[in-house]
Amino acid sequence: MKVYNTLTNRKEEFVPIEEGKVKMYVCGPTVYNFFHIGNARPFVVFDTLRRYFKYRGYEVKFVQNFTDVDDKIINRAKEEGITAPEVSEKYIEEYFKDAGALNVIKADVHPKVSEHIPEIIAFVQTLIDKGYAYEADGDVYYSTRKFKEYGKLSGQNVDDLGSGARIAIGEVKKDPLDFALWKARKEESEIAWESPWGMGRPGWHIECSTMAKKHLGETIDIHGGGQDLQFPHHENEIAQSEACNGVPFSHYWMHNGYITIDGEKMSKSKGNFFTVRDIRDHYTGDVIRFFLLSGHYRSPINFSDELMESAKVGYDRIATCKDTLSFLAKNGSDEKMADEDKLIADFDGFRQKFIEVMDDDMNTADAISTIFDLVSAINVAVKDGASKTYAEAALKMIAELTDVLGIFQIEEEDMIGDELQALIDERQAARKEKNWARADEIRDQLAAMGITLKDTPQGVQVIRN
Repeated sequence: MKVYNTLTNRKEEFVPIEEGKVKMYVCGPTVYNFFHIGNARPFVVFDTLRRYFKYRGYEVKFVQNFTDVDDKIINRAKEEGITAPEVSEKYIEEYFKDAGALNVIKADVHPKVSEHIPEIIAFVQTLIDKGYAYEADGDVYYSTRKFKEYGKLSGQNVDDLGSGARIAIGEVKKDPLDFALWKARKEESEIAWESPWGMGRPGWHIECSTMAKKHLGETIDIHGGGQDLQFPHHENEIAQSEACNGVPFSHYWMHNGYITIDGEKMSKSKGNFFTVRDIRDHYTGDVIRFFLLSGHYRSPINFSDELMESAKVGYDRIATCKDTLSFLAKNGSDEKMADEDKLIADFDGFRQKFIEVMDDDMNTADAISTIFDLVSAINVAVKDGASKTYAEAALKMIAELTDVLGIFQIEEEDMIGDELQALIDERQAARKEKNWARADEIRDQLAAMGITLKDTPQGVQVIRN
């Protein structure tokens, strides 16, 4: 298995620190608002990577934090007239709703900044003791130039970064490149904790270094996040962690590409964003996830109605095949049809192709193409019906591959509730009685519910639109 390591700018064979185990940390959201489709991409990408590692037999410990102490949260608290902790808890709850709709599995640990203040203070103190940080009027800053390898992740040169850099009004740091590890409280209403440097709160970068160390150890296998975090956030994490611990922080750094709108990066600050909550009014979470995985994770993808519709068509193609197989698994022939043993044996070729492309830096675009090829082969095989044995084997094969990508949550048996089954039975009775008006009326009623009925030699098949 190979992954693209941003630290070395090349694909590398994945070799874990401990055989058969993966320690992975992924930067989570700052919880002051609903997350947008750009935020959703790393959640889905690294959830898929986690799923794939497990599929390949690894034991994975996956940590994704919540930044629940931040200027944006403080400002939102003022806007909403509630406390900062109330804001963060509100949007953590909303995060889980939207992430759950995207079939993102909860992390093994979801640490919060507010629950790790003693560890953060100890981490900062160690950096001060080692000469990498200094206190100034209640703030604590990291001395960027003291870390000789600063810039190795992003390819930035310290001298180039320093050219033109300025110290903002109110800052008391020694060098424009230095960044805050601890911020002194500016007003009494601001959330703050007691520290050796007075009342204050952590800076942004220090939290991930501290929480990764506590929950995964001083050196981890993979650190992931969006491309926008590569600099300065992840660069600063490396500087902090390696200065404090004296060992490499992460062996592999993985970053997903941007989502753009009209070729421009999506961001809350620019106002050109769509929240997942809003998009869910028009598309299911499965379709949104399918869209996010339809391109290679490192490539930028453009968000548009046309591309979302294309994703829905692709998703529905697989869903319709699954529906047909579910129907045949219940109503197909008890005897195998000609060549079905060979057709079932051929499934392994699709599995191997899927593994081949996923092993190549998690190429989900080609993995989806492999699933489409599988669907095409199945559709040809079942066009005149199929045995229950073949249908069950084909359904199992599709489920195996789609489960790795996490793109199906709704089980087929959940489609037909008692009310829907009653309508189907009534339509069949009306047809037998040649009450065509009532049969057509029920057909139209079902169509409005997104259901089409297909009469086959094996019985009535329910197809979702």
